[in-house]
Amino acid sequence: MSAATTTGPTARPAAEGRIPPRAHLRHIGALTRRNLLQIKQDPQSMADAVLMPIVLTLLFVYVFGGAISGGGGVDAYVNYILPGLMAMGGLNIAMAVGTGVNTDMATGVMDRFRTMPVARSSVLIAKIVVETGRMLVSTAVLLCVGFLIGLSVGTSAPNVLAAVALSTVFGASLMWIFILIGLSLKTAQSVQGVAFLVLMPLQFGSSVFAPPETMPGWLESFTAYNPLSSLADAARALINGGPVADSVWKTLAWTAAITVVTAPLAVRKFRDKT
Repeated sequence: MSAATTTGPTARPAAEGRIPPRAHLRHIGALTRRNLLQIKQDPQSMADAVLMPIVLTLLFVYVFGGAISGGGGVDAYVNYILPGLMAMGGLNIAMAVGTGVNTDMATGVMDRFRTMPVARSSVLIAKIVVETGRMLVSTAVLLCVGFLIGLSVGTSAPNVLAAVALSTVFGASLMWIFILIGLSLKTAQSVQGVAFLVLMPLQFGSSVFAPPETMPGWLESFTAYNPLSSLADAARALINGGPVADSVWKTLAWTAAITVVTAPLAVRKFRDKT
């Protein structure tokens, strides 16, 4: 009788502290597979990851490249903007994560997990694993487009892979912020609205699109402390060459700080709501 009670559909899962690490990994693996199957059944969910880097690259290179490059020409701007777009890609994927989590909460998907003996953090980590995969696909498309329109690597293939890895881990840390936003707001529309308020200053108040030296003094000061600038500068140095240590360590410090602060808050918020 007691066994039926603990495994029935209304049973509460065991406390996360009593779930061993190996079980956590099994839960993450099973939930990751579930999320991947959802993408397989709905390939259109990959449209933003595939099309957005193409649209952004062509737009900024051929529409704004000549003007923003300051006379350096479109070819020179390709090598400037592509590493910046690598840095920006994680923001767009992270925003989609927050919207997706909010939608799952509203449609009752998360209620199903409440009846299962799985760690609450496993649900969110599996989401981040799959979205990180989408981010890698988006970055691969971005680089392919870049090479087609003239991107040249001034360093080596391992350095390019290091730039991809740095952009990926930073993007994964941003997902925790948007998961927290998605869990805190009531509707997907409000999540998108707040996300744009966060994204716009970070994107355009950074070194992603133009050198900070061309900006007003107050904006240049903001750019210096913008984590997206550190990531863009690091990716640019890894691909084109130049001093890299300072910007890489700043990016890693931001990544660690964002994750340490927001991941526990997001897991606690998710546990409270489910």
